[in-house]
Amino acid sequence: MDFKLLSFLIFHYFLINSSSIYASLPFPKQSLPTKSGYLTVNDTTSSAIFYTFYEAQNLTTPLSQTPLLIWLQGGPGCSSMLGNFYELGPWRVSSSHRQNVEHVALNPNPRSWNRIFGLLFLDNPIGVGFSIAATPEEIPRNQKDVAKHLYIAIKKFIELNKSFKDRPIYITGESYAGKYVPAIGYQVLKKNVRLPVRSRVNLVGVVIGNGLTDPISQVATHAANAYYFGLINDKQRGQLELLQEKAISLAKNGDWSEATNARSKVLNTLQNMTEMPTLYNIRRHKPYQNHLVAEFLNNVEVKKALGVNETIVFEVCSKVVREALHEDLMKSVKYMVEFLVKNTKVLLYEGQLDLRVGLVSTEAWVKRMKWEGIDKFLEADRKVWRVNGGLAGYVQKWRNLSHVVVLNAGHLVPHDQPLNSQAMIEDWVLEKGVFANDQIENLSTNLFDVL
Repeated sequence: MDFKLLSFLIFHYFLINSSSIYASLPFPKQSLPTKSGYLTVNDTTSSAIFYTFYEAQNLTTPLSQTPLLIWLQGGPGCSSMLGNFYELGPWRVSSSHRQNVEHVALNPNPRSWNRIFGLLFLDNPIGVGFSIAATPEEIPRNQKDVAKHLYIAIKKFIELNKSFKDRPIYITGESYAGKYVPAIGYQVLKKNVRLPVRSRVNLVGVVIGNGLTDPISQVATHAANAYYFGLINDKQRGQLELLQEKAISLAKNGDWSEATNARSKVLNTLQNMTEMPTLYNIRRHKPYQNHLVAEFLNNVEVKKALGVNETIVFEVCSKVVREALHEDLMKSVKYMVEFLVKNTKVLLYEGQLDLRVGLVSTEAWVKRMKWEGIDKFLEADRKVWRVNGGLAGYVQKWRNLSHVVVLNAGHLVPHDQPLNSQAMIEDWVLEKGVFANDQIENLSTNLFDVL
């Protein structure tokens, strides 16, 4: 059977069998996920991670070989439904005003990341979005516990359908997922080596966009970055540097809570100095419209369609979860990325216009990586990257590590540059164009060498 026809049949099977349930929905029934629901991470308390899954719209390979992308939002405490309905999902929220009333609607996103890949959104950690934390005490306080829950959820998702078992898996995310992604990737590889082949998670690569990964290195870059963007003068740069040094000192002394507060003071001071509407994209004249996602998902009929308790009040970002991870914020997971890059593919990307967790802050920790290939990576040329003939950005690559600068994008790259972000993820996964890989390391043997 033609694979594109098979894809069409699979995608529409769920719609046909669900038409009576979704007839009254305030959005197109074809926008519904292929699957959605809960993955229990604690059978005793029933705490669970909420998910939405969208099968590939166009199959270019047999289903059993079609990659699965997992998306994790940052925060800490923000829902992956932001990524789903505002950035890279197959349908995006938009607003219009009629008679001075704002109306929220869904529109097709032709630049979705599930064009040729399966796409799974996980509301992580528990307590975020529609996910359920039985008690506040059960919400993870560190990346080890975050990874523990994610691992259980991913294993349970794979068990939902036998076709998922052998599919290549790529774990992706942005912002504070710069810690979640390495944490779960590290957990998967550590567990894989101790499991029989049929029980392993087929992790092939990880992707971090505008990620907070090594906060001590990254907080040290804000003053210089803003100065060279022309947003502050030399006196203000000095003032910011003093605040940065305090945050770094507190973190190095293990005063994690106060270090987090000190980092917040750096960013708040920078915001006050520049009066930017948002540090997430210096060209935006107003903040991102995250609230549209909450307005849409708090519709009772939408909740019913997604299989969530209609009494749950959806928040884009949870203050409770953010507070739970307060002491975790300034802790580094760079060592996890160092482990991953030795054993799987790693993609780092940043929007050029992000003043909060952007390019300069990522380069600050990458150049300090303990990896035998780091010198070769740093010496590699930064190649011009074009999409449909237009300049999209720049790619620096050596063996397992790729680093992308996305032009004219801020913190939410798939929102700001949907076409280019789609091209980036597809070409990187498929190793096409500037991501063509003729120097891949022997991952299967390296994994056992480093354990």
